[in-house]
Amino acid sequence: MQTTWPSRRIPLAVLFAALLTAAFLLAGPLSASAHDELVSASPAADATVETLPAQLVLTFSGDVLDAEGATMIQVTDPSGAPVTDGAPTVDGPAVTQPLAAGAPAGAYHVAWKVVSADGHPIAGEYAFTVTTGTEVSTPTPTTAPTPAPTVTETAPAPTVTVTATPAPAAGSASAVWLWVLLIVAILVIAGIAIWLGLRRRPADSKDAASSDDAPASTDPSDR
Repeated sequence: MQTTWPSRRIPLAVLFAALLTAAFLLAGPLSASAHDELVSASPAADATVETLPAQLVLTFSGDVLDAEGATMIQVTDPSGAPVTDGAPTVDGPAVTQPLAAGAPAGAYHVAWKVVSADGHPIAGEYAFTVTTGTEVSTPTPTTAPTPAPTVTETAPAPTVTVTATPAPAAGSASAVWLWVLLIVAILVIAGIAIWLGLRRRPADSKDAASSDDAPASTDPSDR
């Protein structure tokens, strides 16, 4: 005996099969296009914290690629100056970015970019607020101990020996003075002799002239 399906059930079965096939076809691309996403942050978006923490932590829905240049996080203070301190570290789905100390109060901006495990890059940004600024403590200078004076040995200066010329003996000085006196006496005597000789010459010449000028005797006996 041959069984026959009611004519009304055939279109319903075909419709159910078509809907099931379409569901599988739509679910496949949706699951393939699903990528990792940011699920939490500390400090969180639009959060208000008293002071800037020592680090910023971003947690994603899956592991992110831990490769050089694959992860980038920028955190800037109210003036736009960066407050990041070093490179971020990746630990599975968590990314940690160290922050510098001494940050002012105000609104901070966070911009991040990572690469998910399937090789697809994802990025985002948000802001949070710091109510109290922190100051960097300046280390108190310590007084360095006074170094002991360095003793430098200086080579002694060469000794200069001055040899004094012996003074002439008393006897030698007396002999010199005797010679000087003798020479002076000779010069004085010679001068006197010359002076006397010059005085005598005019007198002698006058006497000779007077004898020559005398008149001849008129006595006949002299003739």
